Amino acid sequence: MLNKVPEVTVFFWVIKILCTTVGESFADYINETLGFGLTNTTVLFSVALVAVLVVQFRLRRYVPGVYWLAVVLISVVGTLLTDNLTDAHNVPLALSSTVFAVLLAAVFAVWYAREHTLSIHSINTTQREGWYWLVVLVTFALGTAVGDWTLELTGWSPGASILLPAGLILAVVVAWRAGAGPVLSFWLAYVLTRPLGANIGDFLASPRGDGGLGLGTLITSVVFLVTIAATVAYLTITRVDRTEERRELVA
Repeated sequence: MLNKVPEVTVFFWVIKILCTTVGESFADYINETLGFGLTNTTVLFSVALVAVLVVQFRLRRYVPGVYWLAVVLISVVGTLLTDNLTDAHNVPLALSSTVFAVLLAAVFAVWYAREHTLSIHSINTTQREGWYWLVVLVTFALGTAVGDWTLELTGWSPGASILLPAGLILAVVVAWRAGAGPVLSFWLAYVLTRPLGANIGDFLASPRGDGGLGLGTLITSVVFLVTIAATVAYLTITRVDRTEERRELVA
């Protein structure tokens, strides 16, 4: 089958950050504002994620709407995994960050041992796609834990907290431009976009008295979901992030 993930363009990173923001704000809205509860919210989004992934795995090529819906849902579930450990089971963020980091390294190691590549340009078998989505889930959980742990240690306001992951992403880009491995650079940036997006969501949704813009979790979620939908519609029409078509243009 054809490569099942999009080309890494500016649209990829824009939607990825938007998805991480939705993962933070929408989970909080359903769980806290609507009072659905952490367990019920986790079950609801986990079932929805499984259903969308079933569709995603049955496809033979990258379809923007299905792929990015899976990313939105996996961002919510990844956030809820960390929230369950922290809020429901009182697991320290330092411990959950360490556990998820070790788990991510282990998944990468097994993936590479079996497939001899970690490149997202080679997600063209069911096995590789399975490893890919497992890594994506763990990166969201890890990014949530590390982001929350950083805020716990620093006590920064929502606005100031955006600067650290943004600066680290910039450092990764500079290192990549200087010759760092593209696969390593990609996955480092992928992990870091999670706390960046979550901190942006906190900044937009938090009350003005806490240093945020006071938009609330519902408005923040709706604005970002609409933006994601519009961008995905553009990609569906233009097909600019289809890897096979970009290769044809190069050829």
